[in-house]
Amino acid sequence: MTGVDVEEILASRFESERGRLRAVAYRMLGSLPEADDAVQDAWLRLARTDAGAIENLGAWLTTVVARICLNALRSRAARHEEPIEGLEDALRASSDGPEEEAVMADAVGLALLVVLDTLQPAERLAFVLHDMFDVPFDRIAPILGKSSEATRQLASRARRRVRGSEAPDPDRARQQRAVEAYLAAVRTGDFDALVELLAPDVVIDADAASTPSRLAVTLRGAETVAHAAVVSAARAPFARVALVNGQPALIVAPKGHLRLVLAFTVDGERITHVGVIAEPSRLRALEVAVLE
Repeated sequence: MTGVDVEEILASRFESERGRLRAVAYRMLGSLPEADDAVQDAWLRLARTDAGAIENLGAWLTTVVARICLNALRSRAARHEEPIEGLEDALRASSDGPEEEAVMADAVGLALLVVLDTLQPAERLAFVLHDMFDVPFDRIAPILGKSSEATRQLASRARRRVRGSEAPDPDRARQQRAVEAYLAAVRTGDFDALVELLAPDVVIDADAASTPSRLAVTLRGAETVAHAAVVSAARAPFARVALVNGQPALIVAPKGHLRLVLAFTVDGERITHVGVIAEPSRLRALEVAVLE
């Protein structure tokens, strides 16, 4: 075969893996653009490698993407807050674009991504690769530079943290009604309506940047969460319903600068999880489109 033939075959094999690699990267990074960048980086690395020496291309590519994502997660803490360029235009964009459709098809709840973002990078990688993609611990361990048993413990800690963050309700209209009802109840200070809307065992996770104490906070129970929502009602006049990563959410974005996102998991007619995001690096990783 000619060099062109070999390159075409390699490209074809890579394309057959692209969808799964993108799914891995998206769950690791929570951002479609960053996930696509990680996959493209993996392709560039493959193109510089002797592919004939790779016994299992899918496993090799998964490892490469995982390492790229792990490095990206570790570098996020070093980023400084910057204005989110072009957000004002993005907020006017259609909610039916291909990226939003891809997120909906991927069926990864934004609230789950919120919880994943609270994990340490090593915990997130161990959990995502093992629990979501069935990668054995003995293959994950070398990526982290840990033993298989230590990697298993990382995944177990992550699993306990993630447990209870359900898959999103596939009925987006029902999700949107719940989010709109939540906003209306907060704006009017209707505590009873909030308690009725929230599941009895609802959980709210707020990142450190969203709290006055600058400490991450987790609250549980309908009355506790409803009270916290009423206390935070000062933000409600500036909140609006939007699609965030393809799912109905609330955003606060004065003059087009995204400052806060509330992500919801809805089960039936009730809200079971609320994730509050204000950390700039995490906000930059989100896809936002306002609902008219």
